[in-house]
Amino acid sequence: MKREGVFEFFHRLAEANPSPTTELNSDNPYQLLVAVVLSAQATDASVNIATRPLFESIKTPKQMLDLGEERLREAIKTIGLFNTKAKNVIALSKALIDHHRSQVPRTREELQALPGVGRKTANVVLNTAFGEETFAVDTHVFRVCNRTGLAPGKTVDEVEAKLEKIVPQPFRRDAHHWLILHGRYTCKARLPECWRCPVIDLCRYEPKTSPPRERVKPSGARSATRGSSKARTAKGRTPSKPKPVRSRSRPSRLP
Repeated sequence: MKREGVFEFFHRLAEANPSPTTELNSDNPYQLLVAVVLSAQATDASVNIATRPLFESIKTPKQMLDLGEERLREAIKTIGLFNTKAKNVIALSKALIDHHRSQVPRTREELQALPGVGRKTANVVLNTAFGEETFAVDTHVFRVCNRTGLAPGKTVDEVEAKLEKIVPQPFRRDAHHWLILHGRYTCKARLPECWRCPVIDLCRYEPKTSPPRERVKPSGARSATRGSSKARTAKGRTPSKPKPVRSRSRPSRLP
C-alpha cells in the first residue's frame, strides 16, 4: 500500500473511532500487565470476567503474593492455561518487588525479562500504560495487515517492523488499537464484513463479501429449486412394476 493509502487508511479508522483503547479492564499499570499476561490465547472478555472480582482486592504485586498461587489459580481457572499463567503472575510479581520497587518498568527489555512477558505483552503495556508509540501485533493485527495489504509479512516481527516504518503521525500511538478492533469486529477471521468496512476501497482482499441479505436466497427461490429438483428426479425415473404379494402359510393349530 502506498504512503497516501496508508494515511487515508488510518484517517478513516480514526474518524470511525477517535479514541480507541484496550478492552482489558485495569486501574493501574500493574493490573494491566497482569491482564495482558492472562489474555494470551484467551479473549479479553473472558479475562475481564475473571479479573473483575480479582482486581477489587489485588492492586499491587505485594497483594498478589499475599493471595498466593493456589488462590490465584482458583480465581482465573475459567481462562485457558490458567496453571501456567498463575505461576507466571506470581513470579513476575515477586520480580517487580525484588528488582523494580514494585513498579512496572518502562522499557521493553526490562518488561520482557519478567516471567510470562513476551514482546507483544511488553508493547501493549508500553503503549497503553505509558503512551509509547509501539505496535503490538496479535492475531487480529497480523490478519488485517496481511489481508488488506497494509503491512504484509510472514511473521509477527516482520509485520511489526513494517508498521514501525509506514505508520505516519498523528496515528502512531493508537494504530495498533485501531487494527485490533478492526480485526475483531469488522475484518473477522472466518468472514470479513466488507460491506460495512470504512477502508473497503483501499483493501486488496478479494472477493469482497456481500451483506447477509444478498448472500441468502429468498424462501420462494429455495422452494422453486426444491420443486424443480423433484420434477427432474421424477422425470428420470421409470415406473416400477408392482411386486407380487406372497402369502405366508399359517401354521396349523395343535389338536
